[in-house]
Amino acid sequence: MVDEATKAESELVSPLLQFRNYGLQLPSHWSTVSNGAQFGTDYFTRTAVAKSNIFVNKQNETKYFYQDLDAAGARLNGAGRYTLTFARGQLPPVRGFWSVTLYSAEHFFAPNDLKRYSIGTKNKALKPNADGSLTIYVQPDSPGADKESNWLPAPQGDDFSLYIRAYWPEAAAGDGRWTPPAVLKGQ
Repeated sequence: MVDEATKAESELVSPLLQFRNYGLQLPSHWSTVSNGAQFGTDYFTRTAVAKSNIFVNKQNETKYFYQDLDAAGARLNGAGRYTLTFARGQLPPVRGFWSVTLYSAEHFFAPNDLKRYSIGTKNKALKPNADGSLTIYVQPDSPGADKESNWLPAPQGDDFSLYIRAYWPEAAAGDGRWTPPAVLKGQ
């Protein structure tokens, strides 16, 4: 029995720290769940949430979007530089607020000198692009003084995940009409 429990932990439960291994798969390698905090008999999703992020709200309170991969399907890693660009008028549709949070491979905050672990509505200094879009820079080093207000620091050389929370989501976030943009790896 101990052998089987150990095998279940390594082969079934531990992979749940990678969001792409459960939930509803969305465009650009994002995923979500449709039954947060109301799992019923969906024990797989209940286990996945308990392993990867433990506390979730009901879907009408918060919609969650999870990401482990860039647009090409490669694991997000602090050896690279990434952008997440919301087109004009395509920020997460909320009546409350939204955030993009970066977590280490173990789903803890990744230490950084700015002590910035998420970025979103509450960051009043975010700078939109000239066309009205908004780019978030996800990388270990500063993207430059002019872009630093939009910088979400990544751990140098380590895997990480991104997590969008849409608090008090509008219907478009809940019914799939809105999904997050691709995470693009730069040069």
